[in-house]
Amino acid sequence: MHRRRRTALLLSAAIAAAPVLTACGSDAHPGAAAVVGGQRITVAQLENRVNEVREAQRAAVGDEAQYAQMIAESGGLTRDTLHGMVLDRVLHRAAQDAGVTVSRREVQQMRDGLEQQVGGAQALETTWLQQYGVAPRRLEENLRLQLEAQKLAAELNTDTSRPAFWKALSDASQKLDVDLNPRYGSWDVQRSSRMDAKTPWVRDVTAQGQQTA
Repeated sequence: MHRRRRTALLLSAAIAAAPVLTACGSDAHPGAAAVVGGQRITVAQLENRVNEVREAQRAAVGDEAQYAQMIAESGGLTRDTLHGMVLDRVLHRAAQDAGVTVSRREVQQMRDGLEQQVGGAQALETTWLQQYGVAPRRLEENLRLQLEAQKLAAELNTDTSRPAFWKALSDASQKLDVDLNPRYGSWDVQRSSRMDAKTPWVRDVTAQGQQTA
């Protein structure tokens, strides 16, 4: 279970929180949070994903104070969610390039095994929500991501912590020409990771008391 959790943590955008940034939208891609391989991830799609997590978090705790604390502890949720959405596409491209595929049966088998280890379906959903910010309805998508990562690493005769694995993701990032809206930072091709923007015209609004990511 530890190995699988480590992989999930690696690939579910569990990156350090940073100040919330605001900036003008991308002139080249208005309304887009990111463009990956010529396909837009719209701001609305990103917000929907974040709302799915927030709704699941609210349902998981009955106390408003606990919910407020949960929001405070996950202030980077929007950026982390976008990172995950982009990385999902990058990893999928890398897997395709390596001839790696994942079947629905494999995803179900992985889910069944994890449920047995943690004590059932609800326990698994709660674990993925609390530790990786994955809403229950996105659980199987995330498990497919983990399987793609594991199978890609195996195809490359390495593991997900080794340079060879991340080199494959870097190559896929270059092919997909990832472009982030500046308000969400930029995409580091070499690391296949979102980086916070460091531009003088980006304004830190954290101090304004914004509670949602």
